[in-house]
Amino acid sequence: MAYLIDTNVFLRLVSKTDPDRSASLNALQKLIASKETLHYTTQVLAEFWVVCTRPATARGGYGLSSAKAEQKIKLIERYCELLADSAATHQEWKRLVVTHTVQGVVIHDARLVAAMNVHGVTHLLTFNKGDFKRYPGITLVSPDELS
Repeated sequence: MAYLIDTNVFLRLVSKTDPDRSASLNALQKLIASKETLHYTTQVLAEFWVVCTRPATARGGYGLSSAKAEQKIKLIERYCELLADSAATHQEWKRLVVTHTVQGVVIHDARLVAAMNVHGVTHLLTFNKGDFKRYPGITLVSPDELS
């Protein structure tokens, strides 16, 4: 099976004191051991970069340097495969936001689902299952369920 890994799963790995770090790490290790194919999107990496490099004094930021954020992204790229954006992804995103009347910040979630649909990925590993419930055909899995 193929899984898209949501940004929030990767972010839990950054801080060793994050209470959800173990669940994220255990879930990813279990999927890798089971020979599941793990994926990310450019959007996932962009969101990850934003939070990692945002000042630690700002909302949820980790205050990492660009070099440290790049090291962490290289780990993601090492274990996961990119679901590339394309014209088809754009068209699917547009279809999803119109069909499901998506508004506001959750518009970003529709981009992830569009990439999944275009690339035939059916499973999403996320801590925010509720954000994706509107989309049929997506199997939502929380790291807690796997660890």
